[in-house]
Amino acid sequence: MTRRIFILLTALFLGIGIQAQEKVQFSVQKIWDNGTYNAFTSLCKFKGRYYVAFREGRGHVFDENGKAEGKIRILSSRNGRKWTSVLLVGEEGKDYRDPKLSVTPDGRLSLSIGVSVYVDQQFVTQSPYVSFSADGRTFTAPQACTVEDSQDHQYDWVWRTTWHQGTGYAVDYYTRKDGTRGLALMQTKDALHYETVTELQGPDYANEATVRFLPDGRMAIMVRRDGGDCMGFWAVSPAPYTQWQWKRMPMRLGGPDFLPLPNGKVVATSRCHHIPGWATTAVYTGDAESGRFRQRIVLPSGGDTSYAGMLVEKDELWVSYYSGHETHWPCIYLARIPLESLE
Repeated sequence: MTRRIFILLTALFLGIGIQAQEKVQFSVQKIWDNGTYNAFTSLCKFKGRYYVAFREGRGHVFDENGKAEGKIRILSSRNGRKWTSVLLVGEEGKDYRDPKLSVTPDGRLSLSIGVSVYVDQQFVTQSPYVSFSADGRTFTAPQACTVEDSQDHQYDWVWRTTWHQGTGYAVDYYTRKDGTRGLALMQTKDALHYETVTELQGPDYANEATVRFLPDGRMAIMVRRDGGDCMGFWAVSPAPYTQWQWKRMPMRLGGPDFLPLPNGKVVATSRCHHIPGWATTAVYTGDAESGRFRQRIVLPSGGDTSYAGMLVEKDELWVSYYSGHETHWPCIYLARIPLESLE
């Protein structure tokens, strides 16, 4: 059900005061609720249709029997309002999660997946997998990707691939077999084989990272941290993307995504932690030079939520996300925000 929402963003405590009031008009539609635990979305347009991918399971990680066996579902829509399922894929003994959709240079829809293995609820290993579709209806069986320099890694997580001038770029956050962690910028030509561009000497405890390209060709990275003060980090580098300037962001991130907008600003989405004990999904705007972002919209959300996908469609920003604020298990939502509201 679609509803028009007028939100007054108040009473969000930032530790330094109350967020300034801002009135924004947008619409939100619940697009999937089948009584299971739905989370971690990605949004993409491919051959004139819209696609949303997400993990479907019986819990955030484990089901009622202690198994981690999440599956990936993909929804498709011609108009962004009526959605149908085109894929549900999984594998016994493996947890498929954090799907990311992109369109490869050869015109295929690529589905990247993080595949984890647990034994007796103990994490064992994790590897990136990929599946492809030429028509958005039939998909190849997921296959393991190859990641350069991963022979001494316990796990690799190539979290999101962004394409630029025929090459895909992504950040691999990994843990070595000796327990130490690392962060590396990777590149690919086929979304199957990833080569190292450079090791990123970034913040400690860094993990989920989104790569995008600014209008002047520089690469920007937004990185989640789960150590220290847990504040996110922002980094920018010119080609060949080996000289990075890291800046601490004034907010904590969870499932971060961002896009450069036509007006020169950058729009971002993340889990919002401003209210102690209660998370929401928020939309921010900022600029690439400072790495500072201002909260603009809190989407209808709460509890276990975030991991948004974003798409600029004509004069609107579309945001897919998951949230458990209305039901026992989290559902999948799609918000439409006029771009003029973000100016």
